[in-house]
Amino acid sequence: MKLNNRGLLVVISGPSGVGKGTVRRALFSMPNHNLVYSVSMTTREKRAGEVEGKDYYFVSKEEFIHAENSGKLLESAEFVGNYYGTPLDKLNENLDKGNEVVLEIEVEGAAQVKEKMPDCVMIFIAPPSKKALYDRLKRRGTENESEVLARVAKANREFRSAYLYDYIVVNDEVNNAADRIMAIIRAEHAKTSRTLDKYLELIDEK
Repeated sequence: MKLNNRGLLVVISGPSGVGKGTVRRALFSMPNHNLVYSVSMTTREKRAGEVEGKDYYFVSKEEFIHAENSGKLLESAEFVGNYYGTPLDKLNENLDKGNEVVLEIEVEGAAQVKEKMPDCVMIFIAPPSKKALYDRLKRRGTENESEVLARVAKANREFRSAYLYDYIVVNDEVNNAADRIMAIIRAEHAKTSRTLDKYLELIDEK
């Protein structure tokens, strides 16, 4: 019996290049789940293979600023000259349906989400080492050396923000990381703070 009918907002965050997207895709490939991916809005250029409305909503800077000023974004952040944000309407719609909404964002945006929705589940994805992070960024091949080094420097600062999260999951092996996140989601649904009121109503029924 499920005592918590509203879905969870699951925030998967961590430094750029840590493998957030890869872990998220492995999580969604697992059977028997009701996970829904929260598609973010961005002003950056579309990368090869990315699909509008599936990976991101690609918009102009003017469109992004309008959405932000209209209160239509849960969070927003600027990174390497591009803006990123989370549309609120679809997110709340899915939570009300009981779906687990997975939000994959950078560290700066995650802090904003925690402030506005304190009952969200914050998961920090960490690399097994700094060298592993550098190697992943290099293999990705989407930035030049100076941009890679800039991301590594930013990651070194973001590692210190891990204390703000509810959980730390080391991405040593993708499927293992996804298993740990699924276990966290299941445990959160049984947490007393989320279920006590419903449980007391249940046992008081005549």
